Amino acid sequence: MTKILLVEDDKTIVSNLTEFLTREGFSVKSTSGQAEALAVLDGERFDLVLLDISLSDGNGFAVCSAVKSDYRIPVIFLTASGDEYSTVTGFDLGADDYIPKPFRPRELISRIKNILRLTGNAGSIIKLGEVEVDTVKGTATKNGRDLYLSALEYRLLLVFINNRGVILSRAQLLEAIWDIAGEFVNDNTLTVYIKRLREKIEDDPQNPSIIKTVRGLGYKVD
Repeated sequence: MTKILLVEDDKTIVSNLTEFLTREGFSVKSTSGQAEALAVLDGERFDLVLLDISLSDGNGFAVCSAVKSDYRIPVIFLTASGDEYSTVTGFDLGADDYIPKPFRPRELISRIKNILRLTGNAGSIIKLGEVEVDTVKGTATKNGRDLYLSALEYRLLLVFINNRGVILSRAQLLEAIWDIAGEFVNDNTLTVYIKRLREKIEDDPQNPSIIKTVRGLGYKVD
């Protein structure tokens, strides 16, 4: 059974989310603060951490940093902080995903399963040609060199990785990344970020071999 550590100080959210995740087949343990969370992690093994930024003591950023450096397990932020700074900081610390409150429970389950699939049996390193994505550290490199992806670029790359072989429409891509940059993500913005991502990961961005355009339908990563 997949074990999840829920680090959240809102008792109502803890109660509702624990009940929902338990019904979905997950084992859930909750803590309300930074010190308690780190103490629990020292004594038990978990498969994933659901983490709020604002805690009863300390903060989620510190917990995320410790989880990634000491325990190397996936982290998903659950937070009402929708500002770009919080989002970027979370990803810079290695967070695997970021879901703003209020969120749809089914979407959360989908995100959890996606992250577990990405970081599970296949390990934390995913390869796309010469590009390697470490989903535990939240980094992407090419030929050993850091690509320095922005939070939105990294999230976009994860969406493609998680849907290998599937043609993704522009509407599907926008839906998948809207929570990273909020109102700034529109069709034109998506075009810009796909172009930037290709410039970083492709040998020849004008003739991409990783993120391929399927004319009239969208994009696909084989």
